[in-house]
Amino acid sequence: MDAQEWLTTFADRLGLGPLEQADIDALLDLASVAAHTSERLAAPLTCFLVGRSGISPAEAKAIADEIAAT
Repeated sequence: MDAQEWLTTFADRLGLGPLEQADIDALLDLASVAAHTSERLAAPLTCFLVGRSGISPAEAKAIADEIAAT
């Protein structure tokens, strides 16, 4: 199973539609900022926090960039 198939299947099981490519790109960028600013475990947990917060991945990336710049 490739990543796209996994994400589509997992989203379906959660009752969600497929991820938009823009959201995938923003989440991957966000994970990169989190991991490189802190440590690797920050990447998935930061993405989890975004999901809990309800903000868009793009908004979260902007926040992460602000934190990384300090």
